[in-house]
Amino acid sequence: MRIDKLLSNIGYGSRKEIKGLLKSGVVKVDGELIKEAKTHVDPNEQEITVHGEPVSYKEFIYLMMNKPPGVLSATEDFRQETVVDLLEIEDAVYNPFPVGRLDKDTEGLLLLTNDGQLSHQLLSPKKHVPKTYFAIINAPVTQEDVEAFKQGVTLDDGYETKPGELKILKADTESEIELTITEGKFHQVKRMFESVGKKVTYLKRISMGPLPLDENLELGEYRELTDAEVDLLKQHRKG
Repeated sequence: MRIDKLLSNIGYGSRKEIKGLLKSGVVKVDGELIKEAKTHVDPNEQEITVHGEPVSYKEFIYLMMNKPPGVLSATEDFRQETVVDLLEIEDAVYNPFPVGRLDKDTEGLLLLTNDGQLSHQLLSPKKHVPKTYFAIINAPVTQEDVEAFKQGVTLDDGYETKPGELKILKADTESEIELTITEGKFHQVKRMFESVGKKVTYLKRISMGPLPLDENLELGEYRELTDAEVDLLKQHRKG
């Protein structure tokens, strides 16, 4: 990879600014001064420093966020805050994007990455990647609802959902449930309950594929996935 592209990718500035940085004599590769922008380097094999500080480069970034309500699952919006706005600059420079989306008022597990291939595979309908939600419902959820979801229900636009696994955690005037689905239609969980005459009043995604939400993450917080978690996702992708 060219040195100017590498430094630009990790936030040292535009290509033009990188050229100025190189000419100022502060960039070294394996201790050797580098001034040519087109110099090719291997960040995995060579030590690159700027102002004497080692440069850490990675091609892909994988983040787990506990998305707060009121924030859009998008990379940018001119009027409203997005999940990317919550990122620190050292993570934002990798241009990660949300893997799928959570509704604005929904909270919980959201993955962000710049690995387009992994994102595509996790979202592909052919892969049937399960997503589990915790929800509070405004009415008693019954065994009949469990059976209906197991068969698939008809949404307001006539779409027949794939089977969903509905677990009743608490059945009362307000019910608490967990629902696992393998699709990601617009407002799907809410619309599935509307199809049986009930309304979701609180919704939180608690897992996606093999990854559960890290309960240590407060709303709006995020962390990088561990190597083991990334490997789990990639193995699941191949399944």
